[in-house]
Amino acid sequence: MYGQHNDRPNVILIFADDLGWGDLGIYGHRQLKTPALDQLAKEGKLFTQFYVNSPVCSPSRASLMTGRFPAELGIHGHFATLESNRDRGMPNFLDPNIKSITKIFKDNGYAVGHFGKWHLGHSPDSPLPTEYGIDVAKTNTSNSRDDFKLWYPSKRSMATKLILDEATGFIEENKEGPFYVNAWLVDPHAILNPSERQMKNYESLSPNSYAKKHYGQKVKFHGAPQIYYATVTEMDRQIGIFLDKLDALGLKDNTIVIFTSDNGPEVMQISNAAHSAAGSPGPFRGFKRSLYEGGIRVPLLVRWPNHIKENTVDSISVVSSVDFMPTLVTMCGLSSNNLELDGEDMSSALLTNHKKRAKPLFWEWRFGIFGRPLDKSPMLAMRRDRWKLLMNPDKSRVELYDLINDPSELDNKVMDEPDLTKIMSTELLSWKSKLPDGPSDKNAGTNMYNWPK
Repeated sequence: MYGQHNDRPNVILIFADDLGWGDLGIYGHRQLKTPALDQLAKEGKLFTQFYVNSPVCSPSRASLMTGRFPAELGIHGHFATLESNRDRGMPNFLDPNIKSITKIFKDNGYAVGHFGKWHLGHSPDSPLPTEYGIDVAKTNTSNSRDDFKLWYPSKRSMATKLILDEATGFIEENKEGPFYVNAWLVDPHAILNPSERQMKNYESLSPNSYAKKHYGQKVKFHGAPQIYYATVTEMDRQIGIFLDKLDALGLKDNTIVIFTSDNGPEVMQISNAAHSAAGSPGPFRGFKRSLYEGGIRVPLLVRWPNHIKENTVDSISVVSSVDFMPTLVTMCGLSSNNLELDGEDMSSALLTNHKKRAKPLFWEWRFGIFGRPLDKSPMLAMRRDRWKLLMNPDKSRVELYDLINDPSELDNKVMDEPDLTKIMSTELLSWKSKLPDGPSDKNAGTNMYNWPK
């Protein structure tokens, strides 16, 4: 689309952490206040059928970086310790020799920055983020010497600000462009610790407010919605400040801004979220770690003034994180050779009305799933057209859903569609057979409730 470097658009990709499909006002949340992101949607396009290719962070990020299904790379769960990675049959980091989106932008003359969460390898032998075509990086959950410890409770109330301030500094230094920026947030991933001022907006959701009003006494607890909503609203406020600075620098019109999340919301059965797990998957079944829609369908907002029509909603196109690389290559007019991608160029879905997806999407989850039995999906899933099939590798728990008429995945159509079920099952199991071998949890793919003994 573009030839000379100075003609090419800048790109900013803001990646929230554990934000659910239903957690923004523009996606229908009735209590959570997100005016900046709501405004971003009104200035661009909102997608209702956007997927990440894993229900957890590291593989989701790997899919975005490489345009590949992470299971094909042996990245099945989050990168952790050497022992944990080995026990799960995983590498210790994303292979830096794989062509990444940051390398492509770097090779095409872009200044490339990465700020915030990395989580593509943080063991002692892991490469630094700068080995992935990134000029400047300041990260956490990485092997970077510049780690600014955003997980510390004392920093959590200002985590989004710290990340976006770093991104702003990089943009100011490279404002002549073109630049590509990953701003990968840690909000609203637990442990959350918003300030009292930030929680003030949601004081009515505190058990303190109720106890004081009805009994004249206080309790020592904050409400989980109060904590979670305060964090998301502060994240939104800082994004608004960041976008205003972009405008003040005169960069708004020539910058593609993308906002999305790495997976669905966390559940309270995880100890670090026991005080704050109030994220919303919207109308969908499933949360983080689940292959039901709530674990893998997330918000997507894209703005590019004068190229993407304002205030539009695409409820037809099925878009995925593996599509970012080929889509941005087209939109920015980049040169790229011999890319072997699972994703496809969906630029026409962003720039015009909508596009029918040509390739199916695939997922694998080899581990247990916390939360309600209703949310515990089988281990494998695929999406083709309106249909989604889930099943285990041993052919148990075969489930087929018409996501247009049944987005909550409650009406299993296996008995009604035997031919389609057979075709999709064969395709899904064929994909599974080509994945790297590795262990799985003994309770993976079950929806049994573990009753206390």
